Amino acid sequence: MFHVVLVEPEIPQNAGNIARTCAATGCVLHLVRPLGFEVTDKYLKRAGLDYWHLVDVRYHDSFAELERENPAADFYFFTTKAHKVYSEARFNEGDFLVFGKETRGLDEDLLVAHAENCLRIPMIEESRSLNLSNSVAIAVYEGLRQNGFGALVTKGELHRLKW
Repeated sequence: MFHVVLVEPEIPQNAGNIARTCAATGCVLHLVRPLGFEVTDKYLKRAGLDYWHLVDVRYHDSFAELERENPAADFYFFTTKAHKVYSEARFNEGDFLVFGKETRGLDEDLLVAHAENCLRIPMIEESRSLNLSNSVAIAVYEGLRQNGFGALVTKGELHRLKW
């Protein structure tokens, strides 16, 4: 499916919730150090519940390291500073969806270097930002929707779902 990248996440409950989303959707979770918590943190484990065995978690010492390891990959950077709305992007399986730390987002130099792939989730002006785990879920499910939900549903199953 997709690769979810958390650059220097700070709140274990958010990372745990995101891990649960990755488990439910088959996304790979990349954690870029430094982390604001220990990976053994009880809040991280509790938020992820009993889904950890379903998550492919990969650790990186820097975002530059992750980019070097995936030179042909497409990266999309989620930020409140972008002009382009996330639904304007065309996501493909295997793309990397990149999110910053809860208190400051992604570094300005990273956003400038990748300005053409910066995306935002619309919200009212008075709102500073959405919760990180909610933002990840919005992005992942938009990518899944654009790709027909891939392995999550069998052909024709969408027509049988009860809303």
